[in-house]
Amino acid sequence: MLTEKFQLHLLLHSADLVENELRRQLALIGVRPRQARILDALSRMEPASQIGVARAFNLTPASMSTMTARLIEAGFINREIDPSEARSNLLRLTDRGRSKLHDIHKAWREVDAIITDTIGAENAAILAKLTRELRDGLGGNVPG
Repeated sequence: MLTEKFQLHLLLHSADLVENELRRQLALIGVRPRQARILDALSRMEPASQIGVARAFNLTPASMSTMTARLIEAGFINREIDPSEARSNLLRLTDRGRSKLHDIHKAWREVDAIITDTIGAENAAILAKLTRELRDGLGGNVPG
């Protein structure tokens, strides 16, 4: 049986393996990957509307509400009524959320180190450059 080889599969498989390691690292501190990204972005955006954060991460309002509820329950963020728009909520990091960022960034550095150890510093820098170009070319951006 003839099977075609697609470069896409190499990228997807590598991304899955890296994400699995990231999940493992973040589980040690009680955070999921998307929660970590939202806390990091919120540190640059705050106060941020719940709708604005949802749009930045391409989340549905329902998914963002679930995520917000979990982050509030964990004590990482606060939600308050937007004084200029009563139907809108503003999100802010709590002190606990701010301190959790240190642990998140440490986990991200650990995963970066695994990539560097696996393919070398020069290749890791090239990979970062190329994936940034791919993200930007596909219309992605850094939330916040």
